[in-house]
Amino acid sequence: MRPRDARGDAHGDEPGPSPGSAGEAGTFANPDDGTGPLAPPGGGPPRPERARQGGRERGRGGGDEREPVGPREAGRPREAGQDPGAGPARESGHHPGAVPRPVRDQVRAAEVIAAGVRGAEPAEIPGKLCAAAVALLPVAGASVSLRSDGMPVQLSASSDRAAQLSDMQATLGDGPCMSAAAAGTAVFATDLTSDRDAVRWPVFAQQATAAGIRAVYSMPLGNDTVCVGTLDLYREAPGELTRRELRVAELVASVMTVALMALPRGEDNGPEGEDPWLSGLATAHDEVYQAVGMIMVQLGVDADEALARLRAHAFAHSRSALDVAHDVVWHRKRFERD
Repeated sequence: MRPRDARGDAHGDEPGPSPGSAGEAGTFANPDDGTGPLAPPGGGPPRPERARQGGRERGRGGGDEREPVGPREAGRPREAGQDPGAGPARESGHHPGAVPRPVRDQVRAAEVIAAGVRGAEPAEIPGKLCAAAVALLPVAGASVSLRSDGMPVQLSASSDRAAQLSDMQATLGDGPCMSAAAAGTAVFATDLTSDRDAVRWPVFAQQATAAGIRAVYSMPLGNDTVCVGTLDLYREAPGELTRRELRVAELVASVMTVALMALPRGEDNGPEGEDPWLSGLATAHDEVYQAVGMIMVQLGVDADEALARLRAHAFAHSRSALDVAHDVVWHRKRFERD
């Protein structure tokens, strides 16, 4: 029988790295330097510097580091037509004309991504890539956010629930998305009902599970030195990504990074007077900082305290921080001293 993941679906490949193993998702690799997920097939999968899985960081020299999980040799069913005396089938291309499975996976993923974004306008590309991630991976939703001082800027999401979960992390200032952006490494919350993940992000974990989400995988967007945002994947069942699924997630994140870098902004957006979609988004998000400045004056506090008050008020009234900031800027909400 083929191995099954937490959802009970047969995937036919080895499970992802066990806790403490090397070879997991980590610092995002530059897709152009031959080391990332777009590297030539002969290069093999990248070996990132470090990773966070289930809210626990593992790096080089850690006491729980183990060798990566290798292909299963013993007990694996023979492929159809395999010579009984030849031993188990391998993915390394020993059979004439055989294409290694990692290459097949990336080719299929590239085809799905290309079909999804074909003919799309620049403003539609992040959403199309989120939809491609959901089509390729065992997840229920995806969202993409740009990193920003104080609060991430949500660009798009595959569904209303994914958008809500992204806004929730921005409003709380906490969650796998915030941790991945701050550290520049992939952060995996594999079971938000477990003590390990629930203790690390207690409020977000409670809110996410109430929305039917049990696992979140946050992939950094950028390169080895700069994290420009995150791709966040939401899953209804707990569990880790397999190695195959992790390679696909890294490919989607790589394409998302390239797309974000190529998105038009400012004067590159056509005729003068036309509202650039990315600049327009940034302008709308600037209301948060305007609101923070107004709250600082109203309460006589510093910027960090003002942002914390804004977030607390938004959470207490089941609203997003952006919505409350808009009310403050337009004088529909005023914060009073205690």
